[in-house]
Amino acid sequence: MIKHPSRHCSVELQALPSRIGQVRRIVSAQLRYWRLDPLIDRAALGVTELLTNVHRHAQPDKNCTVEIELQLDRLTVSVRDHDPRLPVVEDGTDIAPMATCGRGLAMVAAVSESWGVRPHDDGKVVWFTLPAPTATAKAARPQRRLAEPAPRRIIEPEPATAGAPVPAHATAHAPAPAHATAALPGAAHAPARSAVAS
Repeated sequence: MIKHPSRHCSVELQALPSRIGQVRRIVSAQLRYWRLDPLIDRAALGVTELLTNVHRHAQPDKNCTVEIELQLDRLTVSVRDHDPRLPVVEDGTDIAPMATCGRGLAMVAAVSESWGVRPHDDGKVVWFTLPAPTATAKAARPQRRLAEPAPRRIIEPEPATAGAPVPAHATAHAPAPAHATAALPGAAHAPARSAVAS
């Protein structure tokens, strides 16, 4: 039975080797649906270790419930079984270096932000948390805009034309500005404008 309201998913199963792979795929698919792809590998590895512990150690049966829950910026993955005995953290010295399971809670502790165990009714819950990416928070935050420079206005003076009155402040000794030449395009057709107030 699978229940998945918006940010919660639970799967009830027997922790048998054939079912552990199915649960990994369910967890991976749910995290993809929630757009938490960066957490898939660690969540799948952690839930595999917890389910392997149930398969190897839980008594009187292998029935358990896997839950994943997203709250704000944290994902919690937990496995509840019917064995009240608390798990023991192994040091991992007798496990093959390339083994894909069997490291138990040492592996869960290595891949998670935090983990723990708590009694629950006639059994216990073992859980771990992962920090969720805050992409939605970044998207909601307005982006900073760099200040755009004010547009520069270039004012070109009227070209000088033959016969135009010379301003009173101009002298014969003042050099003519480079831009005030009759060689400018359209200079012959520009209307003459007097600089002397009428």
